[in-house]
Amino acid sequence: MPPAPLLDLDRVSIRHEGAEVATPVDVSFEVARGEVVLILGPSGCGKSTLTLALDGLVPHAVPAALEGTVRVAGLDTSEHPVGVLSEHVAMVFQDPDAQIVTGTVLDEVCFAPENQLVEASEVLERAERALKLVGLWDRRAENPDTLSGGGRQRLAIACALAMAAPVLVLDEPTANLDPAGIDEVYAVLRELASVRDHAVVLVEHNLDAAVDLVDRVIVLDAGGRLVIDGPAREVLRERADELVALGVWLPVSTLAAMRLRDAGIVLDPLPLTPSELAEALDALPSLPAPLSASSPVRSTALSPRPTLSMGPGTGSTGAIAVIGETAIRARDLSVRRGGRRGPIVVEGVDLDVTAGDFLAIVGTNGAGKTSLLQALAGVIPAPRGTVDVLGVDPARCAARERARRIGFVFQNPEHQFIAPTVAEELAQGLHLQGVSEADAEPRVEAMLARFGLESLRGQHPFLLSGGQKRRLSVGTALIAGAPVLALDEPTFGQDRARASELLDMLRTLNDDGTTVLVVTHDLQLVADYASHIAVMDSGRLLGVGPTVEVLAGPLVEQAGLRHPPLARATRGLARHTAWHSVTRMSQLPVSSKASS
Repeated sequence: MPPAPLLDLDRVSIRHEGAEVATPVDVSFEVARGEVVLILGPSGCGKSTLTLALDGLVPHAVPAALEGTVRVAGLDTSEHPVGVLSEHVAMVFQDPDAQIVTGTVLDEVCFAPENQLVEASEVLERAERALKLVGLWDRRAENPDTLSGGGRQRLAIACALAMAAPVLVLDEPTANLDPAGIDEVYAVLRELASVRDHAVVLVEHNLDAAVDLVDRVIVLDAGGRLVIDGPAREVLRERADELVALGVWLPVSTLAAMRLRDAGIVLDPLPLTPSELAEALDALPSLPAPLSASSPVRSTALSPRPTLSMGPGTGSTGAIAVIGETAIRARDLSVRRGGRRGPIVVEGVDLDVTAGDFLAIVGTNGAGKTSLLQALAGVIPAPRGTVDVLGVDPARCAARERARRIGFVFQNPEHQFIAPTVAEELAQGLHLQGVSEADAEPRVEAMLARFGLESLRGQHPFLLSGGQKRRLSVGTALIAGAPVLALDEPTFGQDRARASELLDMLRTLNDDGTTVLVVTHDLQLVADYASHIAVMDSGRLLGVGPTVEVLAGPLVEQAGLRHPPLARATRGLARHTAWHSVTRMSQLPVSSKASS
């Protein structure tokens, strides 16, 4: 007789308080000890809600109605408190700040097992082992606030590991991590999986990292119903078209192969990793020449444009930007984290951003990317140096003047929400600029429709899914029509369809003259959309240049980064050397129908 599953869900439906419908709906599956299960689905389908039910937060802490049965290690989660369930299941949330409560890294990892009355000596042993696994042991005496976003994510994972629970649930655990951090997290998960003593449930959009780890894939559709459940490689290869139709992310190598298939170049089976893509391409006797590697966005040098006002429609509230002239200028810019006595995280940066650029700021965790972006946008003041955005210092001018020039989207959407409903949150920026209620209403309605939030207009922003919160945060920055937009990890928490929609929207705005700055760890996104890249390392700016030149040069490796998945595949080609320069999806051949 096979052992009982560690997780057992029977016809589970969850409806949040105030929601009209349940998501997920009627979900049933089991997870055995030793399995690593990946849950996929479009944004808002209930993936994160489902993970909250696995550790009892639904229904005990989160205001939501649970139908059906969830059993963890044989315990019905509806009948046992979260404290009891925590001995059997550990959770890593989508937002690490939602679970960090103490003043030092070491105390944070010790907190949960101490509350479980574990012996002090074992608590310290668990904490040391977990912190070493995630690379934070040397920073154990620091305040978690001094860690980068990725560092806090690794801390949250260490906290879960220290609980020594047989079930580990992770909701987007690598969303804020650089490639090295992702490798560290998956090395830990692989070690756990190799022992085959845990059940691991993973919600993850970064399939390039997860594909070699997971055994099984469960897919929810947009309504939250389970539609696919099968072996990971089989599902990702044989049902790739269904997954794309659902708006689910696929590995970059798989998407590249599907684009090539549409152009008549068939790779069978579909590759799932850069090495598999390279091997499949090298097996072909010939390949057509790749398309041009020119910038994916308008080149201001070749296509000068007149002065533009970037407010949308009549009654524009945006400031004036002249395409081709400097929109942002920073000189000797330095930033400290945590105030004047905190550590220097950005030092001596000189940077010019031309109006109309699409600039990606990249670097490892702790390189200073977010701090630089916040200083450029005036979110935090710089204790040394100067910043000029269209003629003002954004950190020292009036809020209305700043909003007319630059819109900002935080890495964690909750950090910018101040209104009790989605619609009111969108209207806040317009009201700040003196837009009347009558003029604001149609713009709010248009933005709700643009981001698929119409049915949630009366919902509190904090009750949205992670992907919905991200769409709302981007909408609040876009609605005011500022000529400069700064976004910190804009695709975090988004499904493939919504992320592509957002990026295409940013590209359209950029084509129309909006200056776009993004911080991201996704170098494939950078390759496909950015016109320029700024590379950060240890708080210093290593260099800035056109995307094609930076990806072809040494800066990426110097900063401790990896090239985008597509570039890693094409650089490894032995037979088709003309493809070594391919870094963007847009360089892959397309069908004659698509190009006509």
